[in-house]
Amino acid sequence: MNKLKRTAALLMAAGLSLSMLAGCGTPGQDSTSASPGAEQNTTVGAAEGYTYKIATVRWNDTWPTDFLTDGVMGDLAKEADIDIEWQIYYSNDFGEQKALLFASDDLPDAFFGSCGLGDSDIVQNKEKLLELTDLINEETMPNLMKIFEEDPTMRMACTDRNEQIYSLPKKIPFRPKLNSQNYINKEWLDNLNLEMPTNYDELKEVLIAFKEQDADGDGDPNNEIPISGYKPGYGSVLLDSFDLIERGDEHMSLDANNKVVFVPTQDHYKEAVKYLRELWELGVMDEEYFTQEGSMYTAKLQKEGGSQIGIFSGWTADSWAGPNTKQFVQMPTLESPWGTKNAQSIASTEYSDKELILNINCPNPEKVLRWADLFYDDLVSLQTFYGSISTGQIKDNGDGTYELLPPKDNTLDTSAWWYSPRDFGPKYMRKEFEEKVTLPTDQGDGLKLVEDELNAQYADNPNLLHAWPGTIKFTDDEINERTALNVDINSYVEAQWAHWITEGGVEEEWDDYLQQLDAMGLQRLIEIDQGAYDAYVEMMG
Repeated sequence: MNKLKRTAALLMAAGLSLSMLAGCGTPGQDSTSASPGAEQNTTVGAAEGYTYKIATVRWNDTWPTDFLTDGVMGDLAKEADIDIEWQIYYSNDFGEQKALLFASDDLPDAFFGSCGLGDSDIVQNKEKLLELTDLINEETMPNLMKIFEEDPTMRMACTDRNEQIYSLPKKIPFRPKLNSQNYINKEWLDNLNLEMPTNYDELKEVLIAFKEQDADGDGDPNNEIPISGYKPGYGSVLLDSFDLIERGDEHMSLDANNKVVFVPTQDHYKEAVKYLRELWELGVMDEEYFTQEGSMYTAKLQKEGGSQIGIFSGWTADSWAGPNTKQFVQMPTLESPWGTKNAQSIASTEYSDKELILNINCPNPEKVLRWADLFYDDLVSLQTFYGSISTGQIKDNGDGTYELLPPKDNTLDTSAWWYSPRDFGPKYMRKEFEEKVTLPTDQGDGLKLVEDELNAQYADNPNLLHAWPGTIKFTDDEINERTALNVDINSYVEAQWAHWITEGGVEEEWDDYLQQLDAMGLQRLIEIDQGAYDAYVEMMG
């Protein structure tokens, strides 16, 4: 019996469960748009007695929060007979708020959603958080236990290297193969009679034309921004076709031999920097590329009368460009200077953990877990991802099939964040149930799945740099050490990235840069990550 099967058997015998890490990406919204220190309380439920304080983090305060008490979320609280006081925080200042909460011991009973606490928060505060292993069983969480039997990856996602569980997992439905992609202003291409670029030389010529030839046709040849981004400016999908595939924002990847490499030390990375330096000197990159917040960036994309931007990277066009979505079309994966094509896979973000974490002093935690178990239902998961049937986001066709309805007031991508927890919170939807759901194919996730067909063949190429599984786990000591190393290393990498593109000098400074990274502990960071990957492979058997 391999280690995974042996562990699963032990967990089942003990009545256990698991989950995994997910990043906090935001679709076309800026976390800094929230009012500083913003916190709201909303109460829901019909039960007598204790009111549970549950904290959740939202991207900004412009999105409604009624969904927490209306529709399926309100129904779940009533079904579980639980009173909930939602404590709503905003991501721009939650780091500070979180530190104050733990310092004062004034913790909520639970944290809902993986945009709240991270691995290091759990490790550093284990004495204040409830270990869930013995509480997850057939009595408290029958839905989740059944999922663990059907899909062992859900177990792996939330079980740490000590075979303990501190949070509940999720699996996001309707996942494409690709992550964010490049979108180009087709209206500008047509105005200038330009062909779609297929490689980096052609892209450069298109960007120059966007800058010099009044691409938007308004008579002013100086108000177009050929390509833009927002701070720190690192991570442009233009890098994919330089074979620079990374794991999240930590810059790690696997090579053709499944050895961990740090992407910003690769020769291809240096070539990408030189290319972008040339674009900067040509004046085709946004002057505010490395300084603007996400809200400034989206304002340019969504400018009334037409977008100011020629090329951008995102989940879908409508998630960023909003009312100007129809100007943009998906770009094919560019051919690299050495003839390859590579694209960023989303596989590492399908499963994650930290979707519900309990305070060790939470009274009657079994009641909270019984409530959470209701989320692990196909139809409930559909509604906690897009919005409720009862509030008009989803149509029940009455025959076991469902239809996601296009919103009247915004785009489908934004609507999902308005009317549901979307990416956050416990959820799981089986593939056979997904087949019973119809998504619009002109926006949101339905469009994303259609667009996936263009470039999916270039993702996860084992002969090129490729991302590693998101269910890899680190020990407590490794999490602490990695956190400390990553802070300095990533800050230095991103500072050099901006410096080299805006000021030049990558060739002259490259060797010193590599030496400085080693002095900051890069080789130790690679060693830790390689060890964690090897442990994952051994567990998979």
